[in-house]
Amino acid sequence: MIAKLTLIGLGLIGSSIARAAKRGGLAGEITGHARTAATRAKALELGFCDRVCESAAEAAAGADLVILCVPVGVCGAVAAEIGPALKPGAIVSDVGSVKVSLIADVAPHLPDCVHFVPAHPIAGTEHSGPESGFAELFDGRWCILTPLAGADAEPVERLQAFWEGLGARIDRMEPAHHDLVLAVTSHVPHVIAYTMVGVADHLRRVTGSEVIKFSAAGFRDFTRIAASDPTMWRDVFLNNRAATLDILGRFTEELFMLQRAIRMGDGDYLHDYFSHTREIRRGIIEAGQDTPAADFGRRGSGGQDPGE
Repeated sequence: MIAKLTLIGLGLIGSSIARAAKRGGLAGEITGHARTAATRAKALELGFCDRVCESAAEAAAGADLVILCVPVGVCGAVAAEIGPALKPGAIVSDVGSVKVSLIADVAPHLPDCVHFVPAHPIAGTEHSGPESGFAELFDGRWCILTPLAGADAEPVERLQAFWEGLGARIDRMEPAHHDLVLAVTSHVPHVIAYTMVGVADHLRRVTGSEVIKFSAAGFRDFTRIAASDPTMWRDVFLNNRAATLDILGRFTEELFMLQRAIRMGDGDYLHDYFSHTREIRRGIIEAGQDTPAADFGRRGSGGQDPGE
C-alpha cells in the first residue's frame, strides 16, 4: 500500500503504527526518527523499523507517507525541518489530539507539491517509549481524519485505507469540531484526573499511606490517566485552550449544581442525575468503545487511555 512509510517519533503511537503496518504488510519500507540516540537505538533493537535515521529530514526523504508522532507543540518545527526533503506527491499526516493549532503550525512549512491530511487515532495507553507499542493498539478504535478545506480526495482516501489496514475505524470531522469533541472526551477528563490525584497527594500528607493503601477503582483509574506523558498533555492543553476552557466552565457549572443538591439533601435530583449519566456508559459499550469487563484493554497493570 505504501512503498516507504516514515514515522517521526518512535514512542507508543509511532512504534505501534510500525508494528501494525508490518502485521498487515502495509509498507514496503519503514523508516523512523527519534530525538534521542537512546530511543533510536532501542527502536533498532526491537526491529519494528527497517531503518532509523539520525535526522527527521533524512528519514522523510523519498517517503510516500510521513506521520508526525511527536507532541503537538513541536510538530511545526519538525515540519520546517522535513519540508525541503519531501518528495512531490507525498502525504504528510500526524497523530495529535489537537487540530486547529497544529494545522496552523504545520501547513506553512509544507511545499505545495505534498498533501497534508491531519489525523488523530483515538487510542493509547499511559505508557510511553518504543517498547510500549503493540500491533493491536488500533484494532476497532476510531481514527478521525480532519482534511483541510479543498483537499484532494485521493490522498485522503489513501490515508483512510492505511488506517483501516492498521485496524482502525474512520470518521471525518472539521478541525474545530474535532477539538471541541476531544475537549469533552479526553482533554478535560485528563485535567480532572490530574486535579483529583493532586488533591489526593495533599491528603496523603495528612493520612500517610491510607490514600494509596485503600485506593478504590475510581481513584485508580484517575491515577492511570494522570500517569500519561506530561510533555504531551502540557502541549495539548496549551494548544486547545479555548475548547478546554469552554468545557471546564460547563463542568464547573454542573459541579456547582451537584454541590447544591448534596448540601440540600436533594436525593431525587441526585438519583435522576446519576440515572441519566449511566446512559452515557451504556452508549459507550453499545458503540463498541468498551465492554462491561472492568479490565478491558489492559496490558499488564496498565489500561486503555481514553484520549491518547
